[in-house]
Amino acid sequence: MDISIFGLGYVGAVSLACLARDGHRVVGVDVDQAKLDLIAAGKTPVVEEGMVDLVADAVASGRVSVTRDTREAVMNTELSLICVGTPSAPNGSQDQSAMLRLAADLGTAMRDKAEPHFFVFRSTLVPGTVEDVLRPLIESASGKQEGSDFHVCFQPEFLREGSSIRDYDKPPFTVVGANAAAPADKLRQLFAHLPCEFHVTSVRSAEMVKYCCNNFHALKITFANETARVCEAMGVDPFEVMELVCKDRQLNISPAYLKPGFAFGGSCLPKDLRATLHFAKMRDVDLPVHAHILPSNRAHIDHAIAKVLESGRRRIGMIGLSFKTGTDDLRESPLVLLAEHFIGKGLDLLVYDPEVHLSNLLGANRRFIEKHVPHIGTLLRREMADVIAETDLLVVGLNDARTLEALRKHARPDQVVVDLVGIADRKDLRAEYVGLCW
Repeated sequence: MDISIFGLGYVGAVSLACLARDGHRVVGVDVDQAKLDLIAAGKTPVVEEGMVDLVADAVASGRVSVTRDTREAVMNTELSLICVGTPSAPNGSQDQSAMLRLAADLGTAMRDKAEPHFFVFRSTLVPGTVEDVLRPLIESASGKQEGSDFHVCFQPEFLREGSSIRDYDKPPFTVVGANAAAPADKLRQLFAHLPCEFHVTSVRSAEMVKYCCNNFHALKITFANETARVCEAMGVDPFEVMELVCKDRQLNISPAYLKPGFAFGGSCLPKDLRATLHFAKMRDVDLPVHAHILPSNRAHIDHAIAKVLESGRRRIGMIGLSFKTGTDDLRESPLVLLAEHFIGKGLDLLVYDPEVHLSNLLGANRRFIEKHVPHIGTLLRREMADVIAETDLLVVGLNDARTLEALRKHARPDQVVVDLVGIADRKDLRAEYVGLCW
């Protein structure tokens, strides 16, 4: 292909060299003449392992040229990779000034181009930027329509400084955010040879994936370092502990617990977090990430409460009470906290949970429910259909086939269903549907 690359920092320079190596003709574009001069001379503008030889070979092949002229680059190529910087502003927001100027220039360059062009944004961008800001800028400056005269899409990059060439050749996956088949197909032609899965999603999801990945990386690093500090205070080898943690591929290093849903609870996670924070504090070890897990979990519960209260409904039915589907364990169940709050607000509450029978509750489990919802016996119903029939809003905390079937059969058009679990096939529900975060 004939490809132009705007922005010749780490991502742009590495992409230019690798694409030229792979046989594509590449035009490098940057406002910094020094970078252009270096590349034209066969030298790398960035310090990166392997780039000295890669750039020299790419330029020697004759497949690389450089320019400061946006129009020239757009007119002579079919696809542009946009890799300009989006640094932090003093207030923490994203400084998009360079990107906005470039988008206007790209639109101006498109005025005289008859053939469709593909604009692939690779710079990290706040979700919504491509569709709500950059696309309108290009359309306005060009007088042309996205989807026919040109295409925009977003492809996050996952190159790490120090290993960017290896990461380019063996990425964890390729993600393309596109609202049409044409740009996704174009990038599939360009990158499908890479040894990884190729995923097409919405533009906004692709923009958010980049932030989510980086934030998760930061969280993992911080979690490991906090663990190391508390291990040091306890006389424990942190490398041994984290190595064993990573051996668990079912729960720890896996998709487990990484699906949006309701808050955690139960007899283990809350108490063990509190214990960790206590013995760390006793040894003067500060664990900011650990310390904010329970408050964040509580914020998720408050978010669910707000969804219910915003509806204005007063007859509330709860489907589920235990902390997890298929158990009768009520200890620190977030659903019990919901029930407690609704009662405190004076709402009329009914509850159904097939596993919760007061006569069978023992020990700490029974003491917990008696403390938080002492009159739970008068609220429980034996049949889910009864709870559905006698209420105006249903809070769904059970995720099983029986619950979904009962909702399909009995929920009314005048009811609201607040979904805490991610109900499958919810399009079949007759009630008004409200997701927790979806």
